[in-house]
Amino acid sequence: MNLKTMLAALQGVTAYKDILARPVMERALRLVACAAHGDGLGGLEAYTDLFYQLRVEGFPGLGQWLGDALRWSEGPYPLLAERGDRDPALEQAARLDLSAFALLAGVDCDRWLTQLGRLLDSDYQGVLTGLPRWQAGVPFSFDTLTEAYCREGAGRFARYRAFVWDSGDLIPVAHPDSPDSSQLLGYDEQRAEVERNTRALVEGRAVNNVLLYGESGTGKSATVKHLLTLPGLEELRIIEADKENLGGLPALIRTLDGRRQKFIVFIDDLTFDRDDPTYSILKTILEGGVESRPRNVAVYATSNRRHLVRQTISERAGDEMDRSETIREKTSLADRFGVRVLFQGLDKAGFLALVDLLAAQRGVALPPEELHRQAVAWERFHGAQTPRTALQFVLSL
Repeated sequence: MNLKTMLAALQGVTAYKDILARPVMERALRLVACAAHGDGLGGLEAYTDLFYQLRVEGFPGLGQWLGDALRWSEGPYPLLAERGDRDPALEQAARLDLSAFALLAGVDCDRWLTQLGRLLDSDYQGVLTGLPRWQAGVPFSFDTLTEAYCREGAGRFARYRAFVWDSGDLIPVAHPDSPDSSQLLGYDEQRAEVERNTRALVEGRAVNNVLLYGESGTGKSATVKHLLTLPGLEELRIIEADKENLGGLPALIRTLDGRRQKFIVFIDDLTFDRDDPTYSILKTILEGGVESRPRNVAVYATSNRRHLVRQTISERAGDEMDRSETIREKTSLADRFGVRVLFQGLDKAGFLALVDLLAAQRGVALPPEELHRQAVAWERFHGAQTPRTALQFVLSL
């Protein structure tokens, strides 16, 4: 094991430099450097730190960690392969990097501890003997990684399907709340319209932004999240952002241009007050500024208000021309959503039919007349005639 050769190879990594900055690799590089330069105490500390960090991140060995990090890297070579482009110099750099990583992953812990034992006096031999080991092995190769990049994409957008935009950070959601068809109640025509627009987006066609508006509890948000469960939409990604966190989103959207995935920027429960500073940011997101919105990005929003912006009595009074201009300005934002889908509350018959369906699914044994009487009383005191109210009533029985 020529440690100085290994250290030089790792320090010469060029195509996967993003991996060198991660905590596991920082500790691994410190272990190699200390062992190569005769620093036994530093090497011992680096060894225990490396074992700890591997377990913190849930990996039994350095090779498994490297395989995962390489697979989901967003370095220049994975993104090149994802696009199907060629760059001989970058490809050669990636091959050399993977050779260096393979050298590191292939060293078993007994060899590390033997080397550290040569550098430390006899007082440390008992400590070295009792140290835990991680697994050695090289479960990755240039060809298998390249094939995965080409077939399934690279980076976080290949690994995760949902994200939350929070104060300038894009946070992956490993297990998104995506209801399946059995959990959606009614509104089939509305959901079909949203699905049609989304399938056009995934197929690469130019599409409209979508506004889902209407009564609370009708399933507007669930309709958007449900899209991740539909067959044929595997390349769809949803980025959820609060209205208060729209700053920085235009810059993020710019980086999505050219990615193979298709993105919905989802803004839930969108309503603006007068002079809201985020109003102009959303206008830029919807239509772009000097540069247009990328073709693989659409904005979906839900709101309880058709025109998104609250109007006050004072705004409706006064000069006729001023009032007209104010209303046009307020409604112009909603007009930027080319698809507007209305989710109205159910009528009484539809509400009670839904109560019957939910009660049957959950084995409620009340007679129909009594069930309906209680449902009407519940709706009167607890909400509107919506699927949410129907479900809450049945769950209360």
